[in-house]
Amino acid sequence: MPRSSSSAPTARPTTAPTSVLPGIAFCLFAALLALGVQQLLPAVSALLVAILLGIVTANVVRLPETLRPGIAVSAKRLLRLGIVLLGLSLALDDIFGLGWPVLLVVVAVVTLGLVGTVVLGRLVGVGRAQSVLIAAGFSICGAAAVAAVEGTIEREDEEVANAIGLVVVFGTAMIGLAPAVLALTGLAPEVQGLIAGGAIHEVAQVVAAGGIIGGGALAVAVVVKLARVLMLAPVILVLGLVERRRTAGAPVAGAARPPLVPLFVAGFILAACVRTFVPLPDVAFDVAKTAQVILLSAAMFALGLGVSLAAFRRAGVRPILLGALSTTLVATVATTGMLWVS
Repeated sequence: MPRSSSSAPTARPTTAPTSVLPGIAFCLFAALLALGVQQLLPAVSALLVAILLGIVTANVVRLPETLRPGIAVSAKRLLRLGIVLLGLSLALDDIFGLGWPVLLVVVAVVTLGLVGTVVLGRLVGVGRAQSVLIAAGFSICGAAAVAAVEGTIEREDEEVANAIGLVVVFGTAMIGLAPAVLALTGLAPEVQGLIAGGAIHEVAQVVAAGGIIGGGALAVAVVVKLARVLMLAPVILVLGLVERRRTAGAPVAGAARPPLVPLFVAGFILAACVRTFVPLPDVAFDVAKTAQVILLSAAMFALGLGVSLAAFRRAGVRPILLGALSTTLVATVATTGMLWVS
């Protein structure tokens, strides 16, 4: 229903800073709790704990409406701040140090994962927006990529929540499955790390799997994964161009065109350049790393609060099937490519 101009003044108080503070504080408390669990169990990711905590809370507890505005802010603005700080983890010289053959495989993983998942989604009957969200999460960097991409395309909130839920399910399964399968191959730990970094969805999940593989796998797996994270910027640029072209002939009153490069993506690239070229003390990067984990954990908790088991049931088996196919596709491209360049 169109909103009349006379209703605008009465809507302002709902976005006042005081109205969002309880929800933001709630999400930050959950983030600190998740970080505490990570301190007790270093092999467990704070982001994963936060997502799972959000999902459990959403499906067990009825939250007061006063928390909703702050939860919405946490799921978007805190997430974007966390993604900007994530750029400080990307030393471009480390990524380029992988060599052009490995970087070409990374580009192939992201490109074929994205395009292939969208095509597979069409074949199995999953909607375009849901397919794009799943493709981004599984091909780039998990839930953070889903949440970054959702601001670029027209989508429903349930589609975002479902994509994040699928990243949690399949990415967590890959923590145990990938090291077990790779152990049977007899490949060198470094090669196993290349494959794990190219195949697994979340940065935290790659860290967990790389630690299980052991040897020199962890370091190389993380660098490969961060190279995939760096692909977030060009992917959002391309999606912005595609969405603008797709909606050019269908104007909607009052609707803003999707940005070509969202501000937080520009901040992400700038942060990566700072990490590479500015000689800041290590303590500054340590503080930024802690802030990044807290912000992303708060955002993951907020996003987890949007994951409804009832919504999963309504979505049916097709998105789950697409998640399985996308995982297989990304893992196949990563394995084939890394074996080829090793």
